[in-house]
Amino acid sequence: MIVYISIDNSDDKLSQKKWSNFWKVIDQLVRTGVDEIHGCWLSEPSSEFQNACWCVEFNSHRAGILKNMLSTYARQYNQDSIAWAEVENTEFI
Repeated sequence: MIVYISIDNSDDKLSQKKWSNFWKVIDQLVRTGVDEIHGCWLSEPSSEFQNACWCVEFNSHRAGILKNMLSTYARQYNQDSIAWAEVENTEFI
């Protein structure tokens, strides 16, 4: 299973320090909970928006556990949600 996991602070609910902590917690969770990380991207430093995205691969039986943990951290950091986008079909062209 390939999934894109995205977080943001575009509504400025988090101070810079809290955003940094939120990112570190999610990064550690993602890195310990998946089999392969295909990439991790962050918004440009000069952007008015703070965003992060990971492209990961793992066995689908762990999806529920990872989703629950992400949801817990979203609430803990006063975030409305964390985006979870499953890749259903990969085409090599």
